[in-house]
Amino acid sequence: MKRYIIALNALLVLTMLLSACGPTATPQIIEKTVVVTQEVIKTVEVTKEVQVLVTPEAEEGALPRNETLYFNGQQWGTVVGWNPYGSGNNNAMAIAAGDNARVPMFETPYLYNMLDGQMYPLLADGPWSWNADMTEITFKIKPAAKWNDGTPVTAEDVAYTWATHVKYNTGTGAGNTPYIQDVVAQDAQTVVIKAVLGENGKALNPLAVAAYVSSNYVAQKAWTQKLEERSGGDATALQADPAEDVAYSGPYHNFFSDDTKVVLIRDDNYWGQDASMWGKLPAPKYLAHIIYKDNAAGSVALAKGEVDVSQQFNSNVNLLWESYGLPISTYLPEAPYGIGASLPTAFYNLNSYGLDQPAVRKAIAMAVDYPTIIANAMTNQSATFDQVPRSLMNPTPGEQALYDHEAVKDLQWAGNDIAGANALLDEAGIVDSDGDGWREYNGQKLSYIATCPNGWSDWQAAIEVVAAAGKKIGIDITTNYPEWSVYQTVVTKSDAPLPEGYDIFMMWSAGAGPTMPWGRIRNLLSSEWVGQASNWSGNWGQYSNPRVDELIVAIPGETDMAKLKEMYTELVEIYLTDIPSFTLMYRPQSFHTVNETVWTNFPNQDDGSNPPVPPLDCTDGWGIACLYNITLVNP
Repeated sequence: MKRYIIALNALLVLTMLLSACGPTATPQIIEKTVVVTQEVIKTVEVTKEVQVLVTPEAEEGALPRNETLYFNGQQWGTVVGWNPYGSGNNNAMAIAAGDNARVPMFETPYLYNMLDGQMYPLLADGPWSWNADMTEITFKIKPAAKWNDGTPVTAEDVAYTWATHVKYNTGTGAGNTPYIQDVVAQDAQTVVIKAVLGENGKALNPLAVAAYVSSNYVAQKAWTQKLEERSGGDATALQADPAEDVAYSGPYHNFFSDDTKVVLIRDDNYWGQDASMWGKLPAPKYLAHIIYKDNAAGSVALAKGEVDVSQQFNSNVNLLWESYGLPISTYLPEAPYGIGASLPTAFYNLNSYGLDQPAVRKAIAMAVDYPTIIANAMTNQSATFDQVPRSLMNPTPGEQALYDHEAVKDLQWAGNDIAGANALLDEAGIVDSDGDGWREYNGQKLSYIATCPNGWSDWQAAIEVVAAAGKKIGIDITTNYPEWSVYQTVVTKSDAPLPEGYDIFMMWSAGAGPTMPWGRIRNLLSSEWVGQASNWSGNWGQYSNPRVDELIVAIPGETDMAKLKEMYTELVEIYLTDIPSFTLMYRPQSFHTVNETVWTNFPNQDDGSNPPVPPLDCTDGWGIACLYNITLVNP
């Protein structure tokens, strides 16, 4: 009976959550009764198909609930592989290298903490350091660090990992070779990263060199050599290998995965229980992620206590505790509920007809009703563009201080400026010449498709607002929502023009990290990503501007803060003039909503942890410290 009441409450919560999503019609609610272990629960569906949500503990071969930490919002399809060198693994639970690298299975030398900007040793033993000439970084590997087969992690593993990335031109290799000359093993424990040098004889880009130690996994040399052997030295084969036999150094590894769920199991021999690191094992034995159909299904599971850690958008999240009294919370107790560090962005396909015209790009961007996106699509889980005017910076005070706001004030827009957008198009001669209600460019109707992944409800709601803006200014914009598994393969292929259906499309921009805001600007605007067969780095619209590239190269080596501010201001000015893309909202680095029915002591703003544990879903960067802090509500 208790489960029935909880499920019924979840039904009411879902109705409330979805009906608050904005201008779309209130979804039809269909109830279906399903018998589960002789108990009755109610399930709901949002579209025409009934989505049956069976409680995890009722499934055949279920995991022990008090040993399992359940997630949602990270895994949106079937895992393809476990290859730390590959880019098409679709394995969000285990593989996400970057500024706040995901480290339950594969590990980095250091863990970045977005809350204090510090790097904390993981595989590394103590801090890293530059030499006096600032040409090399040196660090040591912990003697306790081991691979899952019991062999030690060595400096040679670090060096061979780098050499492999370079030899097979992986994304990591291509993205770092402009700044890193080599990574060598000075002895069994000592790693030296040799920087590419600038004209001053020092590291050309000290930001990128330093970021390497917390952003990239270390792979085992012995296993890598086996991978090379079976791929015959072919780069495509090596990166596409599913690597089910991969060696790992982290506390978890693959236990089960199919098209319904992914489960990692703890390695109870994990080296990190040594006193030189965590001193114990992480609390959950299993990390499990049910693959939900969409955000709506994930929100129901969160409300029912089937999800412990939610890295997805849950609309009107505050009502879950304010109106329904559920044991659910976010990192910040008040709006915007998370730390705004990421900038979900609409990119233009600059090869689409008419979108090579800045007037068309700016008119669409000016016409978009951002207050509606933030109030409805984001349910106020974002600062507004009146509060934080658009630039290339996230809303944090440190980044906002890095450019001259007054110098670019006339270029900024807060949105919903239909009159201004129409005037801009009229002035450019882009008008409706045949009276059908749609503007033409060079005699061809302006008609575009705006695209984002299916099931990502906040992104879909935002894209609908973009489409609506087009219609208000005589530009026909329709929407399309392919599955993420398809979407990612199209958008991240930058060695060819984007195909039909990707005229305007959403992707994220880099959040908080050791190279920001330079790293975000590089990701958004650098032409170095154009031409890559696998591009997870950015500039997916394939924009190119030599002056932008010059500034991106110059900034990392500049130490004069006044000159840095001038450079960043110029970049903001170029961006707001050319508009190769436009940010739709400010978004948390990760959504971090937790249900404390089973587990408690999750990170929050007032938890008093020292160093502070960031709200990164217990898996990313220093955020993995969460797994060592959480406890069972009922031990």
